[in-house]
Amino acid sequence: MRDTKRVGDLSELIVALRLAQAGYVVSKPYGENCRYDLLIDDGEIISRVQVKTGRLRKGVIEFHTYSTHSHRKGAFCKPYTNQIDFFGVYAPDLDSAYLLPIPDTAPLSGSLRVYPTKNRQHAHIRWAHQYVIGGDPRPRLELVTLGNEVIDEATSSSAPTPSPSIDNALQ
Repeated sequence: MRDTKRVGDLSELIVALRLAQAGYVVSKPYGENCRYDLLIDDGEIISRVQVKTGRLRKGVIEFHTYSTHSHRKGAFCKPYTNQIDFFGVYAPDLDSAYLLPIPDTAPLSGSLRVYPTKNRQHAHIRWAHQYVIGGDPRPRLELVTLGNEVIDEATSSSAPTPSPSIDNALQ
């Protein structure tokens, strides 16, 4: 069984580390009852950050932009509208962290494109490299020679070779 609490805690630590390395002062609220996980201070503004773990699927990092609560009456989803300023997203498959302002996400889901689309679409795409914290996680676009044909790995249908994931790091 996957330990989602531990996965989330590790994502939170990594996002906090990357933010600190990028020059932010990072604070953690006491307790578990805040709608945000971290506070970041750039020297002028203090902002609330909710951390999520992103999953790489078909060239896109996907993450939820809501919390889930279960009660006697069932489970429900609650978006973070007007309760946080940013989502901090850790993508263990790429070992990269991102900081997205709330207006750049939808109420129930978020996505960041890592690899080009197959149809070469560029409009209305949130590219992951535009939101990276402290570095450039863009994959190396290595060319592979297949006979006389050159194939760009980033646009091929094969998935990228993932780096060790959180799940593997916890074992």
